[in-house]
Amino acid sequence: MAEHRIVFLERDSIRGEFRRPDFPHAYDEYPLTRPEELAPRVKDASILITNKVQLRGELLATLPNLKMIACAATGTDNVDLAWCREHGVVVSNIRGYAVNTVPEHAIALALTLRRNLMAYRRDVQAGKWQQAPMFCFFDHPIGDLNGATLGIFGRGSLGEGVARLGEAFGMRVLWGEHRGVAESKVRPGRTAFDTVLREADVISLHCPLNDATRGMIGEAELRLMKPDAVLINTARGGLVDEAALARALKEGWIGGAGFDVLTKEPPREGNPLLEIDQPNFILTPHVAWASARAMQTLLDQLTGNLEAFARGEPRNRVA
Repeated sequence: MAEHRIVFLERDSIRGEFRRPDFPHAYDEYPLTRPEELAPRVKDASILITNKVQLRGELLATLPNLKMIACAATGTDNVDLAWCREHGVVVSNIRGYAVNTVPEHAIALALTLRRNLMAYRRDVQAGKWQQAPMFCFFDHPIGDLNGATLGIFGRGSLGEGVARLGEAFGMRVLWGEHRGVAESKVRPGRTAFDTVLREADVISLHCPLNDATRGMIGEAELRLMKPDAVLINTARGGLVDEAALARALKEGWIGGAGFDVLTKEPPREGNPLLEIDQPNFILTPHVAWASARAMQTLLDQLTGNLEAFARGEPRNRVA
């Protein structure tokens, strides 16, 4: 009899070669798992591999053999961590695999917006360059990253990666303190939350989504930003009030925004940001993490997490 039964719930969510772990096990994988398919697929599992499938305590309580949840991502907000801690279920995540790809995506969004590339591309497609009286035209302001201020919220590996790239461009980096922290309590090396909003030309979010960060950027925060500042979010959609951001873009409170995430993904029921058709807003479909090299690194680390758990030495534990 196999020691473990492993169920990979969303194999198609990650491209690359998944090396099966080297301990005795039975294995099932599914391209994707819809909510109504979840319970019958996991009922006998001792190890679940999930990317974004929701694993709440009500379901987990029906799984007597469950010993481990291996998250095939860094974020774990889809897993009921409190329930897992209370019931001794190990939860591991993936770390460090996106330290290049996500920062590159964030900076690419910032560059595109600061230089108004989308607006110029639209104008060229509309024939405006062909009709220009001289060799170029200057209808949209162009801002350099060099000399600009980069505000970063979230000082993990991804935030650090963005800071390195920003500094390479000659940007001044401000590390944002948590919202609501008094000026007298700001940690060394950090800058008060509101000060970052007021001073930054580019703000990049790299926070986990939790009760403290949910909605951290709303109308009040957007109105504090410079009128030409851009907001980059490659972290989690719930960090930003999307309806407020849509208004900010339509009414010109800020210079632009580049997002790779939405509150609900995929956005089958719509989203205010899907309605924005302006060159100062870029929305990509949660792919900042998904370079070919990063995905293979993720899968290799996933196998390592499973094997470490089987040896009795679980790593990358979040519960």
